[in-house]
Amino acid sequence: MHDTTSRPMRSARPTAPLATAIDSSLAIPGDKSISHRALMFGALAVGETTITGLLQGEDVLRTAAAMRALGADIRQDGVVWKVAGRGIGGLIEPQDVLDMGNSGTAARLLSGILASHPFFSVITGDASLRSRPMRRVSLPLAACGARITTRANGSLPMAIEGAREALPLDYDVPVPSAQVKSAVLLCGLNAAGITRVFEREATRDHSENMLRHFGAEVTVNEIGHGREILLRGQPELRAADVIVPGDPSSAAFPMVAALLVPGSRVLLRGVGLNPLRTGLFTTLREMGAALTILNGRTEGGELVGDILVQSTALRAVDVPPERAPSMIDEYPVLAVAAASARGITRMRGLKELRAKESDRLAATAAMLTANGVKVEIEGDDLLVYGNGNPPPGGGLVVTHMDHRLAMSGLVLGLSTLDPVTIDDVTFVDTSFPGFTGLMNGLIPGAEALVAA
Repeated sequence: MHDTTSRPMRSARPTAPLATAIDSSLAIPGDKSISHRALMFGALAVGETTITGLLQGEDVLRTAAAMRALGADIRQDGVVWKVAGRGIGGLIEPQDVLDMGNSGTAARLLSGILASHPFFSVITGDASLRSRPMRRVSLPLAACGARITTRANGSLPMAIEGAREALPLDYDVPVPSAQVKSAVLLCGLNAAGITRVFEREATRDHSENMLRHFGAEVTVNEIGHGREILLRGQPELRAADVIVPGDPSSAAFPMVAALLVPGSRVLLRGVGLNPLRTGLFTTLREMGAALTILNGRTEGGELVGDILVQSTALRAVDVPPERAPSMIDEYPVLAVAAASARGITRMRGLKELRAKESDRLAATAAMLTANGVKVEIEGDDLLVYGNGNPPPGGGLVVTHMDHRLAMSGLVLGLSTLDPVTIDDVTFVDTSFPGFTGLMNGLIPGAEALVAA
C-alpha cells in the first residue's frame, strides 16, 4: 500500500507563463495491456516464447511473478524476456496468495485462467485494487463450475477453487469491458467446447489478436455495433514471439503536453495503433490537433506507427459515448487538453470511469476545479469549459493512488500560469516507468518536473 501521507510533490515549470517549447523524439514504453497478455499466454503455451519491449512497470512485474508462482519459467535477459510455458491446463497450485498490486487488468484476467484450473488460489491487491468491483468477473466465471468467493461487497481478496472439468461459457457482457471479455475467454481456453462472448460495443481486442497469434481458433462476428467472439476450447497454444508496441495510453501524456506547449514538436516512435485503442487520437484530431502517422506497419498482429505531434490551438468538441471503450484510460488527460481549448467540451457516457483505480470522473473534475477550470458533471457526462487560454493552475491534485490522474496533473502543470501540486507520484512507475524523468527531459532548461 502506498503512503498517501507523504509530503506533496510539485509539477514544476520555468517561471515563464508556459513551459519551454518541446522538440524531441522518444520511444514510448511497451503497451501494458499487451505485456500482461504476452506473459499469461506465454505461460499457457507449449515451448518458449520470447517477448521484446515488455513494459517493466510494477503492474506487469506482478503478472510475471504470478505466472512464475503458477509454474511458468520466466526470466529476463536484458530487454528480452523468455517464458517457458506449461500448456493449457498445466499450471500448478500457487503456494501463496497472488498479490496483483494496483493492476485491475492482471487481477481480472488471471481470475479467468484460475477459474478453469482444478486447484485453490487467492488473488489480492493493494488498497486501491481491493476497493474495485470484481463481481463483474466472479459471477460469469462461476458458471464454468468454479467456486469463487469475494468479500461481501464483491471486492478482493478473491478465493478461487477452480473447476475440475470446466464448462464452456456463453456470456453477454453487460457493460463494455475488455477485461471481463478477456477473463471469460481465458477461462474458456481450458474448457471443452465453444466459449461465446457477446459485447454490445467493441472493446480492445488484444486478447483475440494474441490468442490467434499463439494458435487458438477464434472467430469474430460483427453484429450491429457489437461483436460476438467464439473460442474453441482446449487448443494447444504454441510458443510465439511477441514484439510489444508502445502503449497508446502512455503516448497520450507527452502527446497532450506537446499540443499545449507553444512551439513544440515531438515524434513518438513505435506506438500501437490498434483502432480499438485510438479514440483519443481521433478526438484530438477533431479538436484540430496536428497529429501525423508515419511509418505505419504491423508487428505481432498489431498495427504500429510513429506519431508526429505539433503544438496546436485546440477547439472544444462533443465526444460521443460509443467512443469511450477505445479511450477509457485517456479521459483525464483529454480533460487537461480541453481545459486549454476554446469552448465547452462534453465527454459523454463515462460511467465506467467511476470503477477505475479511483472514481476518475469525480477526481478528474476535482483536479481541474482546483486549478481554476470550470467543470460540470451531468449524469455520466463531463463538461470542461475552456476559453483558449492557459488555465490558472496553483491548485492541488489529489490522485487517490491513481497513476493516470498523477500523470495528467503533471501534464496540466506544464500549461498553467501557476505551478500545480501533486499529492503523490510514487506509484506512477506502475504504468509508465521513468515518466517524470522522460517528461523533464523533453523540456530543456526546465526545473525538475517533480520537486519537493
